[in-house]
Amino acid sequence: MRKLLIGIVGFIIFLLAACTGSSANSSQSGNPGVSATSTSAYIQNAGSDTIVNLALAWAERYQTVKPQVSISVTGGGSGTGLAALINKTTDIANASRQISSQELDAAKKVGLDPQEFVIARDAIAVIVNPNNPVNHLTIEQLSQIYRGEINNWQEVGGEDRPIVRLSRETNSGTHVYFLDAVIRLGNTKDKAIFSRDTLLLPSSEGIISEVRDNPNAIGYDGMGYVTSEVKVVAISGLQTPDQYVLPSVATVNDGTYAISRNLYMYTQNPPTGAIKEYLDWILSPEAQQIVTNLGFVPVKK
Repeated sequence: MRKLLIGIVGFIIFLLAACTGSSANSSQSGNPGVSATSTSAYIQNAGSDTIVNLALAWAERYQTVKPQVSISVTGGGSGTGLAALINKTTDIANASRQISSQELDAAKKVGLDPQEFVIARDAIAVIVNPNNPVNHLTIEQLSQIYRGEINNWQEVGGEDRPIVRLSRETNSGTHVYFLDAVIRLGNTKDKAIFSRDTLLLPSSEGIISEVRDNPNAIGYDGMGYVTSEVKVVAISGLQTPDQYVLPSVATVNDGTYAISRNLYMYTQNPPTGAIKEYLDWILSPEAQQIVTNLGFVPVKK
C-alpha cells in the first residue's frame, strides 16, 4: 500500500511539473528535465528506496518554499537511480551507497562529471520477530548468519529453530552496503556473498512484513523504516565485542553503532540554477529537521 501511495504522490508531483510547462536550462548541460527560468523549474529525482520517502517529503515541502519548482520523485533502488543519471534521464540520483568506480567511469565516458552530496545519515537496524528471545548479536555472528555458517537460532542463544535470512534485492544500495560492511566485515579482499537461501525482497516494507509474520526470520532495514511490529537487535562492533548497541541518532553520531552509513544525492555535473538551490535547501535546518522527523540522522546539527 505504501508503494502505491508513493507512486500516486510521485505521479501528482509529475503532473504539477507538466502544468508549469517550462523546459531547458542551457547552463545545466546534460539535464534535459531541468527548467530554471525566472518563473518555473522541473527537477527529476530517482533512485534509492531507502531515501524515497524522505525525498518525497522534501519535494512536497519545497513546493511550499518555491511553488515555481516542481519535483518528480521515483524509487527503484540506488543502482536504478545511478543508471538513470548516467543515461541522462534524471537530474538527481538518490543512493544509499557511494557511486561505484564502474558507474563513475561510465558517466565520464558520456561526458558527465558526477557530483556527490551527503544529504543524511542512516543506521541499518537488524530486526527479528518480537517472539524471538535473541536480543543481541555480535557483528561476527551476524556475518556468519548471512554467510550461511550459522543456521539455527540455538547457536546464538535462541530457540531450536531454523534461521530464515531476508535481504533487499541486489539493485538496492542497502544490500550492497550490508554485503560490504557486515558479511565481509569491511574487508575489501573478502569475496563472501549472501547465503544462497537468503530471500531477496523488493522493499523495506516487505522485510518488515515478513519479519513480523515469521518467528524464524532475521532481516535488516534502514532505521527510518522500522516499526513497533518487529524487534531491533543490539549489535556489537569488531573492536567492542562485549558492547551491544541499538541504532539511534545518538549512537550513529557518536560512532558506537557499528552499522551506519551516509546517504547520498548525485548530480550529473556541478549543479547550477534550480538544482543547486534545491540541494542547498536540503542541507538547511528546515530540510534537515524533516530528516530527523522521518527517523534518519541529520548531517547538520
